[in-house]
Amino acid sequence: MAKYTRYVACAAALAMLGGCAAVATNISHPSVSLSNVDVGSVDFSKQTFILGFDVSNPNPFPLPIKSVSYGVKLDDQRFASGETIASFTVPANSDTTFAISVDLDLLRTAPQLLYTVRDGVTDGLSYELSGKLGIDIPFVEPISFETSGEISVGADDFHSRNGKR
Repeated sequence: MAKYTRYVACAAALAMLGGCAAVATNISHPSVSLSNVDVGSVDFSKQTFILGFDVSNPNPFPLPIKSVSYGVKLDDQRFASGETIASFTVPANSDTTFAISVDLDLLRTAPQLLYTVRDGVTDGLSYELSGKLGIDIPFVEPISFETSGEISVGADDFHSRNGKR
């Protein structure tokens, strides 16, 4: 009888694991895009940018996000990359936004980057975004995303901090 009980318990555990794996494979990938780049604080050696993102969840259930890793290129130049612990949920069949603050050391980054950002205030910039969303659902691997498009840099902050209007 004890042997039979162990077989039933093992079968039940395997069925539950199979169900979790089925959930993991049935998740439609959310889309992630860069919605804005705003200039935050500025000083001689450092400039802070706020990167805004839109996330669209095509699934009939909410997606709890626990981490975001990202890489952003502006006009084919590496702009920012990193990983952050996140704690937000994208509602079922819906969209949400989130923002990340990025500090750039302007003395160590290519001087061309500053000109690229300045030009993005008036002309707009092409961007490439890639990364992974860590999903807070058991047995679900991080979901990769990759998008590209065009965006302009928040003009008011940039011009006022650089003496232009």
